Amino acid sequence: MGEKINSYKQLKIWQAGIELVKNVYELTKNFPREEAYGLSSQLRRASVSVPSNIAEGFKRNHNKEFAQFLHVAIGSVAELETQVIIAHEIGFIKKSDLENITEKIDHISRMISSLLKKVAK
Repeated sequence: MGEKINSYKQLKIWQAGIELVKNVYELTKNFPREEAYGLSSQLRRASVSVPSNIAEGFKRNHNKEFAQFLHVAIGSVAELETQVIIAHEIGFIKKSDLENITEKIDHISRMISSLLKKVAK
């Protein structure tokens, strides 16, 4: 039997979200200076939204509310993926970096979907 999770920090999905944020910050640090308040900022905000919503939902202590925050997190994942594609299309991200970050985005998206199914039961 698995141990009881007492903190959102113990959730593998939250930990993956933090890693995703670090990846996005690394990816955007070399964006053109004029993008500091544009696409770079949007990418960073969308990535930060993922673990933030997971944490907030976990602290609500009700599955229905947790599911609602997981839905917001999965929306942020879709937003992030769209913005990464745009960044690649306009030449800010190399194809290899796009593939790498998209793989991580897809992984966390699947994790959120899986957790949503468990929370909805």
